[in-house]
Amino acid sequence: MTRICMLLILFLALTARATLAQTDTLSLNLSQAESLFLKNNFDLLASNYEIDKAKAEIITAKLFENPTLEYENLFYNHETKKFLQTSYAYGQYAGSISQLFKLAGKRNKNIKLAQTGVKLAEYEYFDLLRTLKFELVNTFYKTYFAAQSVKVYQEQISSTDQLLKAYDLQLKMGNVATKDLMRIKSLLINLKAEQAGLLNELEDNYKDLKLLCGLNAATSIDLVLNQSEHHLSPDKIPYSALLDSARANRADLKLAKTDLLYNEGNLKLQKAMAIPDIEIGLSYDLKGNYPEKYTGLGLKIPIPLFSRNQGEIKKAQVGIAAADMNIKKQEALLENEVFNTYKTALRNEKLYSEIDPAFTTDFNTLISRLIKNFKARNISLIEFLDLYDAYKENTLQLNKLQFEMMSTRAELNYVTGSNIFK
Repeated sequence: MTRICMLLILFLALTARATLAQTDTLSLNLSQAESLFLKNNFDLLASNYEIDKAKAEIITAKLFENPTLEYENLFYNHETKKFLQTSYAYGQYAGSISQLFKLAGKRNKNIKLAQTGVKLAEYEYFDLLRTLKFELVNTFYKTYFAAQSVKVYQEQISSTDQLLKAYDLQLKMGNVATKDLMRIKSLLINLKAEQAGLLNELEDNYKDLKLLCGLNAATSIDLVLNQSEHHLSPDKIPYSALLDSARANRADLKLAKTDLLYNEGNLKLQKAMAIPDIEIGLSYDLKGNYPEKYTGLGLKIPIPLFSRNQGEIKKAQVGIAAADMNIKKQEALLENEVFNTYKTALRNEKLYSEIDPAFTTDFNTLISRLIKNFKARNISLIEFLDLYDAYKENTLQLNKLQFEMMSTRAELNYVTGSNIFK
Protein backbone atom coordinates (compact mmCIF):
# COMPACT_ATOMS: atom_id res chain seq x y z
CA MET A 1 0.00 0.00 0.00
CA THR A 2 2.84 2.35 0.88
CA ARG A 3 4.55 1.62 -2.43
CA ILE A 4 1.35 2.43 -4.33
CA CYS A 5 1.07 5.76 -2.46
CA MET A 6 4.67 6.62 -3.29
CA LEU A 7 4.11 5.85 -6.97
CA LEU A 8 0.96 7.95 -6.96
CA ILE A 9 2.80 10.89 -5.35
CA LEU A 10 5.62 10.56 -7.88
CA PHE A 11 3.12 10.50 -10.76
CA LEU A 12 1.35 13.60 -9.46
CA ALA A 13 4.67 15.40 -9.00
CA LEU A 14 5.76 14.60 -12.56
CA THR A 15 2.37 15.65 -13.91
CA ALA A 16 2.54 18.94 -12.03
CA ARG A 17 6.07 19.53 -13.27
CA ALA A 18 5.03 18.82 -16.89
CA THR A 19 2.08 21.20 -16.51
CA LEU A 20 4.35 23.94 -15.18
CA ALA A 21 6.81 23.33 -18.01
CA GLN A 22 3.99 23.76 -20.53
CA THR A 23 2.85 27.01 -18.99
CA ASP A 24 6.33 28.54 -18.74
CA THR A 25 6.70 31.73 -20.75
CA LEU A 26 10.01 32.75 -22.26
CA SER A 27 10.73 36.41 -21.57
CA LEU A 28 12.77 37.67 -24.50
CA ASN A 29 14.40 41.02 -25.23
CA LEU A 30 16.04 41.93 -28.53
CA SER A 31 19.59 41.07 -27.42
CA GLN A 32 18.49 37.63 -26.25
CA ALA A 33 16.59 37.08 -29.49
CA GLU A 34 19.72 37.95 -31.50
CA SER A 35 21.80 35.48 -29.45
CA LEU A 36 19.29 32.69 -30.11
CA PHE A 37 19.18 33.67 -33.78
CA LEU A 38 22.96 33.42 -34.20
CA LYS A 39 23.05 30.07 -32.44
CA ASN A 40 19.95 28.35 -33.81
CA ASN A 41 18.93 29.83 -37.16
CA PHE A 42 18.78 27.02 -39.74
CA ASP A 43 19.55 29.19 -42.78
CA LEU A 44 22.67 30.60 -41.13
CA LEU A 45 23.87 27.16 -40.07
CA ALA A 46 23.32 25.81 -43.59
CA SER A 47 25.16 28.78 -45.12
CA ASN A 48 28.09 28.20 -42.77
CA TYR A 49 28.46 24.70 -44.23
CA GLU A 50 28.87 26.29 -47.64
CA ILE A 51 32.01 28.03 -46.31
CA ASP A 52 33.38 24.66 -45.17
CA LYS A 53 32.64 23.23 -48.63
CA ALA A 54 34.52 26.13 -50.26
CA LYS A 55 37.50 25.51 -47.95
CA ALA A 56 37.50 21.89 -49.03
CA GLU A 57 37.99 23.12 -52.61
CA ILE A 58 41.35 24.59 -51.52
CA ILE A 59 42.42 21.15 -50.29
CA THR A 60 41.46 19.69 -53.67
CA ALA A 61 43.32 22.42 -55.58
CA LYS A 62 46.53 21.81 -53.61
CA LEU A 63 46.64 18.11 -54.44
CA PHE A 64 49.01 16.85 -57.13
CA GLU A 65 47.85 14.48 -59.86
CA ASN A 66 48.11 10.80 -58.96
CA PRO A 67 50.71 8.71 -60.84
CA THR A 68 49.35 6.11 -63.27
CA LEU A 69 50.50 2.52 -62.98
CA GLU A 70 49.93 0.15 -65.91
CA TYR A 71 50.65 -3.57 -66.11
CA GLU A 72 50.02 -6.13 -68.87
CA ASN A 73 50.54 -9.92 -68.66
CA LEU A 74 50.28 -12.77 -71.18
CA PHE A 75 46.83 -14.20 -70.54
CA TYR A 76 47.09 -17.65 -72.23
CA ASN A 77 50.04 -19.39 -73.85
CA HIS A 78 48.62 -21.69 -76.53
CA GLU A 79 51.94 -23.54 -76.80
CA THR A 80 52.19 -24.51 -73.14
CA LYS A 81 48.42 -24.32 -72.68
CA LYS A 82 48.88 -22.35 -69.43
CA PHE A 83 47.49 -19.04 -68.16
CA LEU A 84 49.31 -15.95 -66.88
CA GLN A 85 52.86 -17.21 -67.23
CA THR A 86 55.58 -14.75 -66.21
CA SER A 87 58.79 -16.76 -66.67
CA TYR A 88 61.37 -15.63 -69.21
CA ALA A 89 61.11 -18.92 -71.12
CA TYR A 90 57.33 -19.10 -71.57
CA GLY A 91 55.80 -15.86 -70.28
CA GLN A 92 55.50 -12.20 -71.21
CA TYR A 93 54.60 -9.08 -69.24
CA ALA A 94 55.05 -5.34 -69.51
CA GLY A 95 54.56 -2.48 -67.02
CA SER A 96 54.82 1.28 -66.86
CA ILE A 97 54.39 4.16 -64.44
CA SER A 98 53.68 7.73 -65.51
CA GLN A 99 53.13 11.11 -63.88
CA LEU A 100 51.30 14.15 -65.24
CA PHE A 101 52.96 17.53 -64.59
CA LYS A 102 50.82 20.65 -64.96
CA LEU A 103 52.55 23.59 -66.60
CA ALA A 104 51.92 27.36 -66.72
CA GLY A 105 51.21 27.56 -62.97
CA LYS A 106 47.83 25.86 -63.27
CA ARG A 107 48.03 24.41 -59.75
CA ASN A 108 48.78 27.77 -58.09
CA LYS A 109 46.08 29.49 -60.14
CA ASN A 110 43.58 26.82 -59.06
CA ILE A 111 44.56 27.36 -55.42
CA LYS A 112 44.09 31.14 -55.68
CA LEU A 113 40.73 30.63 -57.39
CA ALA A 114 39.61 28.29 -54.60
CA GLN A 115 40.75 30.82 -51.97
CA THR A 116 38.67 33.50 -53.70
CA GLY A 117 35.77 31.02 -53.68
CA VAL A 118 36.05 30.87 -49.87
CA LYS A 119 35.76 34.67 -49.70
CA LEU A 120 32.68 34.49 -51.93
CA ALA A 121 31.08 31.94 -49.60
CA GLU A 122 31.95 34.07 -46.55
CA TYR A 123 30.44 37.23 -48.06
CA GLU A 124 27.33 35.27 -49.05
CA TYR A 125 27.08 34.17 -45.42
CA PHE A 126 27.49 37.72 -44.09
CA ASP A 127 24.96 39.09 -46.56
CA LEU A 128 22.48 36.41 -45.49
CA LEU A 129 23.25 37.32 -41.87
CA ARG A 130 22.57 40.99 -42.62
CA THR A 131 19.26 40.18 -44.31
CA LEU A 132 18.03 37.73 -41.67
CA LYS A 133 19.07 39.99 -38.80
CA PHE A 134 17.00 42.82 -40.23
CA GLU A 135 14.09 40.41 -40.61
CA LEU A 136 14.56 39.33 -36.99
CA VAL A 137 14.66 42.89 -35.60
CA ASN A 138 11.76 44.03 -37.76
CA THR A 139 9.68 40.99 -36.76
CA PHE A 140 10.55 41.54 -33.09
CA TYR A 141 9.26 45.13 -33.17
CA LYS A 142 6.24 44.24 -35.26
CA THR A 143 5.31 41.46 -32.82
CA TYR A 144 5.90 43.59 -29.73
CA PHE A 145 3.73 46.51 -30.86
CA ALA A 146 1.06 44.19 -32.24
CA ALA A 147 0.90 42.59 -28.79
CA GLN A 148 0.52 46.05 -27.24
CA SER A 149 -2.37 46.77 -29.61
CA VAL A 150 -4.02 43.47 -28.63
CA LYS A 151 -3.86 44.63 -25.01
CA VAL A 152 -5.66 47.84 -25.96
CA TYR A 153 -8.46 45.81 -27.51
CA GLN A 154 -8.58 43.51 -24.51
CA GLU A 155 -8.95 46.46 -22.12
CA GLN A 156 -11.72 47.97 -24.24
CA ILE A 157 -13.50 44.62 -24.60
CA SER A 158 -13.36 44.11 -20.83
CA SER A 159 -14.69 47.59 -20.00
CA THR A 160 -17.32 47.43 -22.77
CA ASP A 161 -18.49 44.05 -21.50
CA GLN A 162 -18.94 45.50 -18.01
CA LEU A 163 -20.80 48.44 -19.49
CA LEU A 164 -23.05 46.06 -21.43
CA LYS A 165 -23.95 44.16 -18.28
CA ALA A 166 -24.75 47.38 -16.46
CA TYR A 167 -26.93 48.59 -19.39
CA ASP A 168 -28.67 45.24 -19.57
CA LEU A 169 -29.61 45.61 -15.92
CA GLN A 170 -30.78 49.18 -16.49
CA LEU A 171 -32.87 48.03 -19.48
CA LYS A 172 -34.70 45.52 -17.30
CA MET A 173 -35.42 48.34 -14.86
CA GLY A 174 -36.73 50.49 -17.72
CA ASN A 175 -34.08 53.19 -17.33
CA VAL A 176 -32.47 52.96 -20.78
CA ALA A 177 -33.62 52.38 -24.36
CA THR A 178 -33.12 49.11 -26.23
CA LYS A 179 -31.35 50.92 -29.09
CA ASP A 180 -28.61 52.08 -26.70
CA LEU A 181 -28.05 48.52 -25.55
CA MET A 182 -27.82 47.38 -29.18
CA ARG A 183 -25.20 50.03 -29.92
CA ILE A 184 -23.02 48.78 -27.06
CA LYS A 185 -23.46 45.18 -28.24
CA SER A 186 -22.44 46.25 -31.75
CA LEU A 187 -19.36 48.01 -30.36
CA LEU A 188 -18.39 44.87 -28.44
CA ILE A 189 -18.79 42.65 -31.52
CA ASN A 190 -16.68 45.02 -33.63
CA LEU A 191 -13.95 45.15 -30.99
CA LYS A 192 -13.80 41.36 -30.75
CA ALA A 193 -13.72 40.98 -34.54
CA GLU A 194 -10.89 43.52 -34.89
CA GLN A 195 -8.99 41.87 -32.05
CA ALA A 196 -9.38 38.44 -33.68
CA GLY A 197 -7.85 39.75 -36.92
CA LEU A 198 -4.98 41.29 -35.01
CA LEU A 199 -4.46 38.07 -33.04
CA ASN A 200 -4.19 36.10 -36.28
CA GLU A 201 -1.53 38.50 -37.50
CA LEU A 202 0.23 38.32 -34.13
CA GLU A 203 0.36 34.51 -34.25
CA ASP A 204 1.99 34.69 -37.70
CA ASN A 205 4.56 37.11 -36.30
CA TYR A 206 5.29 34.77 -33.38
CA LYS A 207 5.71 31.90 -35.84
CA ASP A 208 8.24 33.88 -37.90
CA LEU A 209 10.10 34.93 -34.76
CA LYS A 210 10.32 31.35 -33.47
CA LEU A 211 11.63 30.13 -36.82
CA LEU A 212 14.27 32.86 -36.90
CA CYS A 213 15.39 32.06 -33.34
CA GLY A 214 15.11 28.29 -33.69
CA LEU A 215 12.53 28.01 -30.90
CA ASN A 216 9.99 25.25 -30.42
CA ALA A 217 6.57 25.97 -31.93
CA ALA A 218 4.87 25.45 -28.54
CA THR A 219 7.09 28.00 -26.77
CA SER A 220 5.17 30.92 -25.28
CA ILE A 221 7.01 34.22 -25.72
CA ASP A 222 6.72 37.48 -23.83
CA LEU A 223 8.66 40.21 -25.65
CA VAL A 224 10.37 42.93 -23.61
CA LEU A 225 11.40 46.22 -25.19
CA ASN A 226 14.25 48.14 -23.58
CA GLN A 227 13.61 51.72 -24.61
CA SER A 228 16.97 52.87 -23.20
CA GLU A 229 18.77 50.99 -25.98
CA HIS A 230 17.43 53.40 -28.61
CA HIS A 231 18.95 56.67 -27.45
CA LEU A 232 20.64 57.51 -30.78
CA SER A 233 18.55 59.37 -33.34
CA PRO A 234 19.19 59.25 -37.13
CA ASP A 235 19.25 63.04 -37.35
CA LYS A 236 22.42 63.00 -35.22
CA ILE A 237 24.31 61.16 -37.98
CA PRO A 238 25.04 62.84 -41.34
CA TYR A 239 23.95 61.12 -44.51
CA SER A 240 27.53 61.02 -45.85
CA ALA A 241 28.66 59.00 -42.81
CA LEU A 242 25.89 56.46 -43.41
CA LEU A 243 26.81 56.21 -47.09
CA ASP A 244 30.51 55.70 -46.26
CA SER A 245 29.56 53.01 -43.76
CA ALA A 246 27.48 51.22 -46.39
CA ARG A 247 30.32 51.31 -48.94
CA ALA A 248 32.77 49.95 -46.37
CA ASN A 249 30.56 47.32 -44.72
CA ARG A 250 27.89 46.07 -47.12
CA ALA A 251 28.55 42.36 -47.70
CA ASP A 252 26.65 42.33 -51.01
CA LEU A 253 28.97 45.01 -52.43
CA LYS A 254 32.02 43.09 -51.19
CA LEU A 255 30.51 39.97 -52.74
CA ALA A 256 30.16 41.72 -56.12
CA LYS A 257 33.77 42.97 -55.99
CA THR A 258 35.05 39.54 -54.97
CA ASP A 259 33.07 37.99 -57.83
CA LEU A 260 35.04 40.25 -60.19
CA LEU A 261 38.30 39.00 -58.65
CA TYR A 262 37.08 35.42 -59.05
CA ASN A 263 36.33 35.94 -62.75
CA GLU A 264 39.70 37.62 -63.28
CA GLY A 265 41.41 34.67 -61.62
CA ASN A 266 39.34 32.29 -63.72
CA LEU A 267 40.49 34.06 -66.90
CA LYS A 268 44.14 33.58 -65.90
CA LEU A 269 43.46 29.92 -65.22
CA GLN A 270 41.65 29.36 -68.52
CA LYS A 271 44.50 30.98 -70.46
CA ALA A 272 46.92 28.69 -68.62
CA MET A 273 44.69 25.70 -69.50
CA ALA A 274 45.43 26.44 -73.19
CA ILE A 275 49.06 25.43 -72.55
CA PRO A 276 49.42 21.62 -72.72
CA ASP A 277 50.56 19.60 -69.74
CA ILE A 278 53.36 17.06 -69.94
CA GLU A 279 53.26 13.42 -68.91
CA ILE A 280 56.49 11.53 -68.19
CA GLY A 281 56.53 7.74 -67.92
CA LEU A 282 58.92 4.88 -67.24
CA SER A 283 58.18 1.46 -68.79
CA TYR A 284 59.55 -2.10 -68.74
CA ASP A 285 58.83 -4.92 -71.19
CA LEU A 286 60.10 -8.48 -70.75
CA LYS A 287 60.15 -9.71 -74.38
CA GLY A 288 57.74 -7.62 -76.38
CA ASN A 289 60.29 -4.99 -77.44
CA TYR A 290 63.81 -4.80 -78.75
CA PRO A 291 65.98 -5.51 -76.98
CA GLU A 292 64.41 -8.00 -74.58
CA LYS A 293 64.02 -6.80 -71.00
CA TYR A 294 63.35 -3.40 -72.50
CA THR A 295 63.38 -0.27 -70.27
CA GLY A 296 62.05 2.93 -71.75
CA LEU A 297 61.46 6.58 -70.84
CA GLY A 298 58.33 8.13 -72.36
CA LEU A 299 57.13 11.69 -72.86
CA LYS A 300 53.55 12.64 -73.78
CA ILE A 301 52.31 16.13 -74.60
CA PRO A 302 49.16 17.16 -76.54
CA ILE A 303 49.61 19.38 -79.58
CA PRO A 304 47.34 22.47 -79.27
CA LEU A 305 46.43 22.39 -82.94
CA PHE A 306 42.64 22.73 -82.78
CA SER A 307 41.54 23.23 -79.17
CA ARG A 308 43.28 26.02 -77.29
CA ASN A 309 40.49 26.43 -74.71
CA GLN A 310 39.03 29.31 -76.71
CA GLY A 311 35.47 28.80 -75.44
CA GLU A 312 36.33 28.82 -71.73
CA ILE A 313 38.57 31.87 -72.19
CA LYS A 314 35.69 33.71 -73.87
CA LYS A 315 33.30 32.71 -71.07
CA ALA A 316 35.77 34.03 -68.48
CA GLN A 317 36.06 37.35 -70.34
CA VAL A 318 32.27 37.68 -70.45
CA GLY A 319 32.17 36.83 -66.73
CA ILE A 320 34.51 39.75 -65.99
CA ALA A 321 32.31 42.17 -67.96
CA ALA A 322 29.18 40.89 -66.19
CA ALA A 323 30.83 41.12 -62.75
CA ASP A 324 31.98 44.67 -63.43
CA MET A 325 28.43 45.65 -64.42
CA ASN A 326 27.06 43.99 -61.27
CA ILE A 327 29.39 46.13 -59.11
CA LYS A 328 27.98 49.29 -60.68
CA LYS A 329 24.46 48.01 -60.10
CA GLN A 330 25.19 47.22 -56.43
CA GLU A 331 26.73 50.66 -55.87
CA ALA A 332 23.68 52.38 -57.36
CA LEU A 333 21.34 50.15 -55.35
CA LEU A 334 23.29 50.89 -52.18
CA GLU A 335 23.11 54.66 -52.64
CA ASN A 336 19.39 54.60 -53.34
CA GLU A 337 18.63 52.34 -50.38
CA VAL A 338 20.63 54.47 -47.94
CA PHE A 339 19.13 57.72 -49.24
CA ASN A 340 15.51 56.52 -49.16
CA THR A 341 15.81 54.84 -45.77
CA TYR A 342 17.52 57.88 -44.27
CA LYS A 343 14.75 60.20 -45.51
CA THR A 344 12.08 57.84 -44.18
CA ALA A 345 13.83 57.61 -40.83
CA LEU A 346 14.08 61.39 -40.48
CA ARG A 347 10.39 61.75 -41.32
CA ASN A 348 9.35 59.12 -38.77
CA GLU A 349 11.60 60.58 -36.08
CA LYS A 350 10.24 64.08 -36.68
CA LEU A 351 6.65 62.88 -36.53
CA TYR A 352 7.23 61.01 -33.29
CA SER A 353 9.14 63.91 -31.71
CA GLU A 354 6.18 66.21 -32.35
CA ILE A 355 3.97 64.11 -30.07
CA ASP A 356 3.74 65.47 -26.55
CA PRO A 357 5.10 62.78 -24.15
CA ALA A 358 2.29 63.62 -21.74
CA PHE A 359 -0.33 63.15 -24.44
CA THR A 360 -0.82 59.42 -23.84
CA THR A 361 -1.08 59.86 -20.08
CA ASP A 362 -3.49 62.76 -20.44
CA PHE A 363 -5.58 60.79 -22.91
CA ASN A 364 -5.74 57.77 -20.59
CA THR A 365 -6.87 60.07 -17.76
CA LEU A 366 -9.46 61.60 -20.08
CA ILE A 367 -10.85 58.17 -20.93
CA SER A 368 -11.16 57.27 -17.24
CA ARG A 369 -13.13 60.46 -16.63
CA LEU A 370 -15.13 59.84 -19.78
CA ILE A 371 -16.35 56.47 -18.47
CA LYS A 372 -17.27 58.04 -15.11
CA ASN A 373 -19.19 60.89 -16.79
CA PHE A 374 -21.01 58.46 -19.02
CA LYS A 375 -22.05 56.31 -16.09
CA ALA A 376 -23.21 59.50 -14.37
CA ARG A 377 -25.13 60.35 -17.61
CA ASN A 378 -23.31 63.63 -18.04
CA ILE A 379 -22.65 62.80 -21.72
CA SER A 380 -24.71 60.93 -24.30
CA LEU A 381 -24.01 57.44 -25.58
CA ILE A 382 -23.06 58.76 -29.03
CA GLU A 383 -20.51 61.17 -27.55
CA PHE A 384 -19.12 58.37 -25.42
CA LEU A 385 -18.77 55.98 -28.36
CA ASP A 386 -17.08 58.62 -30.52
CA LEU A 387 -14.52 59.49 -27.84
CA TYR A 388 -14.04 55.83 -26.97
CA ASP A 389 -13.27 55.02 -30.61
CA ALA A 390 -10.91 58.03 -30.79
CA TYR A 391 -9.02 56.63 -27.79
CA LYS A 392 -8.60 53.27 -29.49
CA GLU A 393 -7.45 54.79 -32.78
CA ASN A 394 -5.03 57.10 -30.98
CA THR A 395 -3.39 54.24 -29.10
CA LEU A 396 -3.15 52.04 -32.20
CA GLN A 397 -1.62 54.87 -34.22
CA LEU A 398 0.98 55.50 -31.50
CA ASN A 399 1.92 51.83 -31.53
CA LYS A 400 2.14 51.87 -35.34
CA LEU A 401 4.27 55.03 -35.30
CA GLN A 402 6.66 53.59 -32.71
CA PHE A 403 6.98 50.40 -34.76
CA GLU A 404 7.76 52.37 -37.93
CA MET A 405 10.36 54.43 -36.09
CA MET A 406 12.10 51.34 -34.69
CA SER A 407 11.77 49.54 -38.01
CA THR A 408 13.46 52.31 -40.01
CA ARG A 409 16.31 52.40 -37.49
CA ALA A 410 16.76 48.67 -38.03
CA GLU A 411 16.59 49.25 -41.78
CA LEU A 412 19.33 51.86 -41.52
CA ASN A 413 21.51 49.20 -39.91
CA TYR A 414 20.55 46.88 -42.75
CA VAL A 415 21.32 49.28 -45.62
CA THR A 416 24.60 50.45 -44.04
CA GLY A 417 25.74 46.96 -43.07
CA SER A 418 26.52 48.22 -39.57
CA ASN A 419 25.10 48.24 -36.07
CA ILE A 420 24.74 51.98 -35.54
CA PHE A 421 21.30 51.83 -33.91
CA LYS A 422 21.38 49.22 -31.17
